[in-house]
Amino acid sequence: MDVLDAVAVLAAGIAAGGINAIVGSGSLITFPTLVALGYPPVMANVSNNVGLVSGNVSGAYGYRRELGGQRRRLLRLGSASLIGSIVGGLLLLALPAEAFDIIVPGLILIALALVVVQPRLQAWLKGRREEGGTHRPDGGALLWLGVLGTGVYGGYFGAAQGIVLIALLGIALDDDLQVLNGVKNAMAAIVNGTAALLFTAVWLLGRTEISWWAVLLIAVGSTIGGLLGARLGRRIPPLVLRGVIVVVGLAAIVQLLRN
Repeated sequence: MDVLDAVAVLAAGIAAGGINAIVGSGSLITFPTLVALGYPPVMANVSNNVGLVSGNVSGAYGYRRELGGQRRRLLRLGSASLIGSIVGGLLLLALPAEAFDIIVPGLILIALALVVVQPRLQAWLKGRREEGGTHRPDGGALLWLGVLGTGVYGGYFGAAQGIVLIALLGIALDDDLQVLNGVKNAMAAIVNGTAALLFTAVWLLGRTEISWWAVLLIAVGSTIGGLLGARLGRRIPPLVLRGVIVVVGLAAIVQLLRN
């Protein structure tokens, strides 16, 4: 890796960290950058995942104020993220990429639709609860299963997992969107961190390849970007934040279809 390549990867890491903290889909910057620089797709995917972990953690740290009082919820939903990430990471190591190449654009499109209609669905669910329905502060079994499925996807590739998470959380839970964004960042950190540990263990066994230079540059960049993105994202009004989510999600679909 020469100096220009290193600068490109570092810059991509900063941008990805910021986007992940605000919305998600940062992998759609770093992953194509590594591929464009000549890294094999699986190696690029694994290196990208490991490198973005510190950015996920810094993004969650940036939302620490909103995460106050969320311990029980994070433990419950985090268990789904943990299990799903292990399953997704194993799928990445065992299966060809063609299957998810077909599924992922549709998944992101559904997530964007959920983000757009979230206020109406949330109001409907609130009305149902006020009429005597059961209120589940942690979202119940359906949300847990949805987070589990998102964890599988995140462990496999992960681009736009934040969009899927924020859509699911926004519909199932009664909290402010900024609080849910903090929860989303924490769960994304669990998913990527778990997958990174799995990939590192497999690398030690000689069963996969990791570019540690790429990991280091993405880690430094995404940590900076995560802190900056958290500060910016907290100041964005809910309506504007939803608009950003939709724009980034549509860009993600275009990028995936082009690849």
